[in-house]
Amino acid sequence: MYDAPPRMLLIRACQNEVRMAVTQTQIEDTLASIIDPHTDHDPVKGKNVKNIAIDQGRVTVELQLGYPARSWIDEYVRQLQAKVESVDGVDAATINVSTEIASHSVQKGVKPLEGVKNMIAVASGKGGVGKSTVAVNLALALSTEGARVGILDADIYGPSQPRMLGINAKPESKDGKSMEPLHSYHLQAMSIGFLIDEETPMIWRGPMVTQALEQLLKDTRWEELDYLVIDLPPGTGDTQLTLAQRVPVTGAIIVTTPQDIALLDARKAFKMFEKVEIPVIGVVENMSTHICSQCGHEEHIFGEGGGQRMAEEYQLPYLGALPLDIRIREDGDSGKPTVVADPDGAVAKVYKEIARRAAGRLAAQKKDYSAKFPSIVIQNS
Repeated sequence: MYDAPPRMLLIRACQNEVRMAVTQTQIEDTLASIIDPHTDHDPVKGKNVKNIAIDQGRVTVELQLGYPARSWIDEYVRQLQAKVESVDGVDAATINVSTEIASHSVQKGVKPLEGVKNMIAVASGKGGVGKSTVAVNLALALSTEGARVGILDADIYGPSQPRMLGINAKPESKDGKSMEPLHSYHLQAMSIGFLIDEETPMIWRGPMVTQALEQLLKDTRWEELDYLVIDLPPGTGDTQLTLAQRVPVTGAIIVTTPQDIALLDARKAFKMFEKVEIPVIGVVENMSTHICSQCGHEEHIFGEGGGQRMAEEYQLPYLGALPLDIRIREDGDSGKPTVVADPDGAVAKVYKEIARRAAGRLAAQKKDYSAKFPSIVIQNS
C-alpha cells in the first residue's frame, strides 16, 4: 500500500466540490422545464414544490398535486427523476409526490355547501350528446384517480343515473330531515329517480322542479366530498338558472358532439355560464369518431374537430375526445359504466385523462379559504 499522489487527491477534492456545488436554484430551474399536461404549468410555477433537500450528490424533492392522478403519478415521477439526475453533480434523485385537493372559489353571493369541496357541473345545452354518460364516467374516473366523489342527477324530468349506476333502492333518513346518499362503485349518489318509480313521469312546472333540485342537493348528507359532479339536464332553463344563482358551483364542463347543430347549443351553454360568472374548465367532444367493430375502419360520422374549434374560439381548455363505441352504451345500460366495466381499456384511459385535466384546471383556480377562518363572535361583557 502507498499513499495516493497529491494530484489524485486534488482530482477527488474537485469532484467533491462539484457535487457540493449543486444548488436549489439549479434543481428548481430543472423542474421548471417539465410541464404538467393537466394544468399546463410546471411544478415551480404551479407552486407544487414543497421542499428540496440536497445532500451532496443526492437530491430529494417533495411535490404536492392539487388534483387526483393515481394512474399517472408513477410516470410523472420517472420524468422528474430522470430530469433531475441529468443535472451535473447529481448522483441520485428521489421524487415524492402527494395529493391534497383544496376547496376553490364559487360564484359571488353563494356559500359553499357543507361536506363538499368542489362542484363540477356537466352541461351540454342540447340533448342526445351523451352528457349523462360522460358525467357518470367522469365521476368514476375522478374516484379511480384517488378522490372522494359524488354525483347529483339534476335532471328531474329524465333521471338516468339510477340505471347507469345500477342502483335500485331508496335513500334513508337517519334524522327525519335529511337523506343519506346511496353508494355505487365508491360514488355517493342522489337522484329524483331514487324516490320515484322508473316509469313514473314528473309532470311538474318550473318552480317545483327548482325546489326539488335544491332539496336533493342541500338535504343530502354528503360525506366529505372532494368533488360533486352535477349531471345537468339539457338546455339553459330553470334548472340551470337555479344552479347559477343558488348552488355553489366551482366550474363547468361543456359536452358536445362535433356536428354544427350540437355546437350551436354548446355555445349557448358556455354563454350562460359566462353571464353568471361560473368558469368553464373545459370542453369534451363526445362521439368524436366511430370505429367499426368488424373491420376497424374509423369514420367521423358527426363531423370532425368541432369541439376543439369551439375550445379555441372561446380560449377554453380542450379536455379530450371520446369515441362512439357500442361498449359505452352497453356498459351504461347494464348499470356498470365503462370506467368500472373495463378499467384498463382504451376508453377508460381516455375518461381518466379527461378527469385529470378537468381536475387539474380546477386546481389552478383561486382557492377558497373561508372554511379555515374562525368565526368571530362579539359578546357584551
